[in-house]
Amino acid sequence: MRPDAQDRLQSLTGRWKPPIDPPSALSRSTPERPHIRVLVLVGVIAALAGAGYLWLARPRPRPAAPGPPASATLAEPRPAPTATPAAASSSVVVHVLGKVEHPGVITLPSGSRVAEAIKAAGGVRKGAKTGTLNLARVLVDGEQIPVGIRAPSPSPPAPGGAAPPGPGAPGAPLDLNTATADQLDDLPGVGPVLAQRIVAYRTEHGGFRTVDQLQDVSGIGARRFADLKPKVRV
Repeated sequence: MRPDAQDRLQSLTGRWKPPIDPPSALSRSTPERPHIRVLVLVGVIAALAGAGYLWLARPRPRPAAPGPPASATLAEPRPAPTATPAAASSSVVVHVLGKVEHPGVITLPSGSRVAEAIKAAGGVRKGAKTGTLNLARVLVDGEQIPVGIRAPSPSPPAPGGAAPPGPGAPGAPLDLNTATADQLDDLPGVGPVLAQRIVAYRTEHGGFRTVDQLQDVSGIGARRFADLKPKVRV
C-alpha cells in the first residue's frame, strides 16, 4: 500500500467512533428511581393518615342510661285520705215545721237556701203561704224554719239548768234574718209598719250581713239603732 493511502486510512480509523446517545436522551429513557420511592412513601403516609382520621371520627354508640332499681317499679300503696273538718261540715241539719207536707229534721248540702229546705220537706201544703219568710236566705246549721206559722216559743229550762238562748228567749238577741214580722214588732220602738220595712229590706237584699245594715232601713235613725243594736243579731 502506498504511504499516502496508509496515512489516509489511519486518519480515518483513528478519528471515527461509534455514535453515542446524548445525555438528555439517557435521562429520559432511564427513570429516576429515588424520586419514585419518595412519592410512593408520601402516598402511603397520606393513606394511613386518612384512614386514622376516619377511624377516630366514626360514630360511637352511647351507653344506655341505667334503669330504675327494681324496687322503684313497684308502686307503694298510698294511705287513704282522711276526712278533713271542711268535709265534715259540708252539710247542714235544719228543722222544717209548720204547713209543709213532711215536717221534720232535714239534712241538706252546705249553702242551701230556705226554699230548698221547704222543697225537701215536701213543699208547702195546698192553700198555705210562706208569708214573710225569706226563701232566698242561706240555711244555718241547727235552725228551725217555721212555714206559715209563728216561730214556736223556746222549751222551758230543765230543772237546775239555764235555758239555752234562742231567738225568742227573753233577753236573747233576735236574729234579723230569721225573725218574723211579729217578733220584730216586739222590739222596742218597732211597730208593725217598721217591722214590715225590716222584712222587706231583708228580702230585697238577701238578708242582713251585719247588724249595722239595720240603719239602712227607712225609719231607723241613730238613736233608735242604738236601742235596737244590743237586742238583735245576724
